[in-house]
Amino acid sequence: MKNALGYEVVEPVAAEVYKKPQISPFDFATAINHSKENLIVDDWSERQYNAFIVNKSLSYGADTVIYANEMNSRPHLERRLQFDFLINTIRPRKRYNKWLKAETVDALELIQKYYGYSIDKARQVLPLMTDAHLEHMKNKMNRGGKT
Repeated sequence: MKNALGYEVVEPVAAEVYKKPQISPFDFATAINHSKENLIVDDWSERQYNAFIVNKSLSYGADTVIYANEMNSRPHLERRLQFDFLINTIRPRKRYNKWLKAETVDALELIQKYYGYSIDKARQVLPLMTDAHLEHMKNKMNRGGKT
């Protein structure tokens, strides 16, 4: 395309915007537990630090629970200070801590479906049910099939 003076007009090419990949809370936990790599190098990486999730992941270890509790008792500290405390006090070690998960009770699901209750209401009613009641509900809800 030419302008009024006859010169070729070149439209500028939009530069691709580089997005930094998000830093996971588990990356911070790995850095604290094992690699000892300082992940907080600027304000952007400091904003990525989620103290709650990192402290929760550390609370499952027998040797790190005290440090996680200390940081939970001081939520007013800056994120960088919390990370620096944890990375400098916890000894490097591979930690394979299992996360606790809520147990599913088959009787709760059965009560929910049979009566149309919410999970909270089913938890309240569960102690009132006997094995005979639950077996009766199970037989009523049985739709046949291979299982």
